[in-house]
Amino acid sequence: MYATRLGDDGAELRPLEPWQAGEFLAHMDRGREFIGARNGLPDVVKDLESSRAFLRAYAEKAAADTGRIHGIWLDGTLVGAVILRTLDVAAGVAEAGCWLEPAAVGRGLVTRAARKLIGWAIEVRGVHRVEWVVSADNEPSIAVARRLGMKRDAVLRESYHHRGRRIDEEVWSVLAPDWHAAAGPRPR
Repeated sequence: MYATRLGDDGAELRPLEPWQAGEFLAHMDRGREFIGARNGLPDVVKDLESSRAFLRAYAEKAAADTGRIHGIWLDGTLVGAVILRTLDVAAGVAEAGCWLEPAAVGRGLVTRAARKLIGWAIEVRGVHRVEWVVSADNEPSIAVARRLGMKRDAVLRESYHHRGRRIDEEVWSVLAPDWHAAAGPRPR
């Protein structure tokens, strides 16, 4: 229920909710080191309680219309997620993000899922600007930003402290007019 197919390969995008904390924790455990190489989430989601708290925080964001989290399932297994880490409809801005466990890499899942979520933010919620903040050395995520039609706006030097080191981040974005021009007319 409430699933969106991401293609013909058994991939689906659906809301990720607190009652799925066990499944989310299992996903995080499978991808802990891989995801944690560039993302602090595995350092936050360590057990069932922290998994539930993380998903509850996003449920509260969804209720307040300030963020969203959607899981990516492949053949019935949760393998990743896309998020609107922030969503400010009044200001017309949002920040999108993603992660995948290693078994799901290289299938275009993040690009397809992010396209759905960003399209929803722009087309349905009226967001004007969607940002994508990524470690400057994260080429796969930068490639996703490019495939989504984003442009690099800035490099934030040593702006992210991760596992004992300072990391440069890049800010990529897409504006609603550019999104519409790239997508062409779409039925609503």
